[in-house]
Amino acid sequence: MDDDIDQALDAVGPRLRALRRQREVTLADLSAATGISVSTLSRLESGGRRPTLEQLLPLARAHGVTLDELVDAPPTGDPRIHLRPVVRHGMTMLPLTRRAGGIQAYKLVLPADSHGREPTPQTHEGYEWLYVLNGRLRLVLGEHDLVLSPGEAAEFDTRVPHWFGAADPEPVEFLSLFGKQGERAHLRARPTAKP
Repeated sequence: MDDDIDQALDAVGPRLRALRRQREVTLADLSAATGISVSTLSRLESGGRRPTLEQLLPLARAHGVTLDELVDAPPTGDPRIHLRPVVRHGMTMLPLTRRAGGIQAYKLVLPADSHGREPTPQTHEGYEWLYVLNGRLRLVLGEHDLVLSPGEAAEFDTRVPHWFGAADPEPVEFLSLFGKQGERAHLRARPTAKP
C-alpha cells in the first residue's frame, strides 16, 4: 500500500508540469493563483519535493481538475465522465479528453449574444476540426465567411485568421478537436472495399 502511495506522489510532479504547460501558465502566474511560492512549485514539478494536501487542493482548483485526476487515483468503477465546464469570453468549454498533449476534444456552447458581434479573427499554432450539433455556427476563416448548420463540419489550420460565433440569435453547440502541435484528426469516410 505504501508503495502505491509513493508511486502516486512521485507521478504528481510531471502531471503538474504537463497541466501547467497545457494551459500555457507560468510558474509566477500559478504562484499568484495558488499562494504557493515559485520555488516550491518548481520543486514540486521536478519531483524535488513531495506535495502536501494543502498544496494539492489549490493546485487542482487552479488547473480545473479534481484531486483524483491530479494524483491519478485508481478508478472507482464509475464509468461516467464528470465534465467540468470552463467559461472563457462568454463561451462554455467542456473538455472531453483528460490527457495532456495530443489532440484535445471539447464541446463548446456559444451564447446567443455572440450573434451580430463584430468578428475579431485570431491566429495561433495548431489545427482544428469543428462539428455543429445544434444551432448555426458562423465561421470567419481568412477571407471566407461561412455558416455551418447541424451535421456540418469544418477543419482548418489555426494559423489562418479565424473567428466563430452564433449565426442566429440563439446559442450554438459544437464539438471541437484541437491539436496544438498541428495534428489533424484522421477521418475515415467509409470502410475500404473488400476485394
